Amino acid sequence: MTAPTPLSDAEWPGGIADMLPGFAGRLDIYRVMAHHPALLRAWSDLRQHVVVDTALGAEFSEVVILRTGLRHGSDYEWGHHVSRARKLGMEEARIASIKGPLDAMSEADAVLAGAVDELLEASRLSRARQADLEALVGRAGMFDLMATVGFYTVLAFIANTAELPLDANILAELEKTPAP
Repeated sequence: MTAPTPLSDAEWPGGIADMLPGFAGRLDIYRVMAHHPALLRAWSDLRQHVVVDTALGAEFSEVVILRTGLRHGSDYEWGHHVSRARKLGMEEARIASIKGPLDAMSEADAVLAGAVDELLEASRLSRARQADLEALVGRAGMFDLMATVGFYTVLAFIANTAELPLDANILAELEKTPAP
């Protein structure tokens, strides 16, 4: 059996044709997910919240996504979110620090990355980490962090299972300016 591949426009399921011009048609990860149209349709609202409407804010969200992608060994998620972090103006040293130990990060990034680590190691946040997160991003931010880790864990599972290479535009960008 071969790994699922991104569906082309010609292969795109009719029941989700309205999703092709939007987020689902822009990234190969969603073109792979389109093999299961009902899942992709259901995914849409959660994606809107986790990716766009998160209480974490754009930069803190990227820290969480990068650490999650790293911890899952997902080159696809890491590469795509290095690109996104750069577009947000995050410095290369900050992006690179997310790969390392918590004590090499800024205090805020260490709180966020430490939360990712705890969730992936123990499937829970310690009371101390909850307190640190609430002080940093509020209770809604803490819940959005957990949702983001779960969301990007699923995407890492899909990307890794599909052995999905970087989308061509991200690959070209990272060949020009390699990821830290």
